[in-house]
Amino acid sequence: MKILLTGGAGYIGSVLTEYLLEENELFVVDNFNSVNPSLAAYCSNKNFHPIKGDVRDEKIIKELIKKVDLVIPLAALVGAPLCKQDPINAQSTNFDAINLIVKNLSSSQMIIYPTTNSGYGISKNEEFCTEESPLNPISLYGKSKCEAEKLVLDNGNGITFRLATVFGMSPQMRLDLIVNDFVYRAVFDKALIIFEGSFRRNFIHIKDVSEAFLHAIKNYSSMNNEPFNVGLSSANLTKIELCNAIKKHIPDFTFLESKIGEDPDKRDYLVSNDKIEKTGFLPRFSLDDGIQELIKGYSTFRSSFFSNV
Repeated sequence: MKILLTGGAGYIGSVLTEYLLEENELFVVDNFNSVNPSLAAYCSNKNFHPIKGDVRDEKIIKELIKKVDLVIPLAALVGAPLCKQDPINAQSTNFDAINLIVKNLSSSQMIIYPTTNSGYGISKNEEFCTEESPLNPISLYGKSKCEAEKLVLDNGNGITFRLATVFGMSPQMRLDLIVNDFVYRAVFDKALIIFEGSFRRNFIHIKDVSEAFLHAIKNYSSMNNEPFNVGLSSANLTKIELCNAIKKHIPDFTFLESKIGEDPDKRDYLVSNDKIEKTGFLPRFSLDDGIQELIKGYSTFRSSFFSNV
């Protein structure tokens, strides 16, 4: 299969690239603005084709779509803080670029679009959010991704993944993701002050995200035209529960919940992953696996360079 992967040099893309290259020819579009050469290891692979460019460039995207069977559009401004800082680029990258892709796809071409389960916003009365739950995004990031998801599903030929908060090591590391961030602070600062510790999120390991894409490719016809929550069912955790999980591995880690101040990100939800699990997909990496991996990974560097905020 020939695949177009946008944003392939990013946090998820630089891991997913390895998985996709095992059996496919891969065209990767990215602005490659990072000084970190996250895809350098794949340049010897004859099926790897990096293209430096902007996903909003109609000429580049139109020409590449003609060559491929499947598009996986990862390129995005990710996270509520970054989108709030740059709303124009957030809208044009997170929505307009997806619109460009969708309107140029033929009826036989596939698309697997990763959105976010932050579109659920705040769940009520400890109810689990399923794919049937109403979307209520509370940030520009969530809104732009939900609008783009609707484009894909309305097109009648696409799969969308409502990803949980991702964790784990990557060649293009991100420290703004909550598990990655909390473990980093536990390793180096040994202390953390948290706000609104009862707020709950769902989590998923970055390699399980990559496995989910392969699963969707192999089961495309049966999963087509549906959204799927993709998360770790054992990891619907509050911030306090996450800190306690980290403390099991770093006993001298201390955390306190401040009664003054608030988290600007108000997301708080429980997520059901039953739908994708019924298709045969089950994550392989636990939260504990990820924490141990991050502790080892952080022994190799100490830098805030990798944060996107």
